[in-house]
Amino acid sequence: MSTDTNQDIQKTALVTGANKGIGYEIAAGLGALGWRVGVGARDEQRREEAVTRLREAGVDAFGVPLDVTDDASVAAAARLLEERGGLDALVNNAGITGGMAQTPSTADLDVVRDAVETNVIGVIRVTNAMLPLLRRSSAPRIVNMSSSVGSLARQTDPDADSGPVAVAYSPSKSFLNAVTVQYAKELANSPVLINAACPGFVATDLNGFRGHRTPEQGAATAIRLATLPDDGPTGGFFDDDGVVPW
Repeated sequence: MSTDTNQDIQKTALVTGANKGIGYEIAAGLGALGWRVGVGARDEQRREEAVTRLREAGVDAFGVPLDVTDDASVAAAARLLEERGGLDALVNNAGITGGMAQTPSTADLDVVRDAVETNVIGVIRVTNAMLPLLRRSSAPRIVNMSSSVGSLARQTDPDADSGPVAVAYSPSKSFLNAVTVQYAKELANSPVLINAACPGFVATDLNGFRGHRTPEQGAATAIRLATLPDDGPTGGFFDDDGVVPW
């Protein structure tokens, strides 16, 4: 159920990269809780197909044309959300792998740049555009979709499975985690709660559907963080089991 004490006020969320996989299931899960959900996606056909599926499932969904790497696209998305009445939760889910197995010594620097542009700078771009709207909410929440492979503690633990050597993807998620902490520090005296979420190893097209978890399972932590009560945590990194080490 919604954490808002005024049940007559419908909350609005924006989920980036919501046309498929984990993003779609985050949108579906929030919609099932009674939220209005903006489906952020670049591809018009896939975006509208996702909106149709969500509406058929009873979700109050609408499409948000959004390329997180493009300033004009992000600004237009913010205007659309304002026209729709505002924003209560932002889930920065859009991301790319940058090649899941790419060694530092043979790295294609363009691939690394692309991963950082989408997975980190894109998150900053969207978050900054949406912050004015979120600040007007009674209970604003931001969730950054990260990964345990971005955990420096796990990457340096010889007994932990930190995934393959991936100089683009894993460091981009470490960078994202650090950015999340910096936002939490800046917003510490505000009602905005911002956290990073690890969905686990989910079977999606990003990993060739090799994961052992379903997108619905992968969406659970993000949904919980997007609906935190006012005394919930901020500046943390979480998965289904609790706190993920930095």
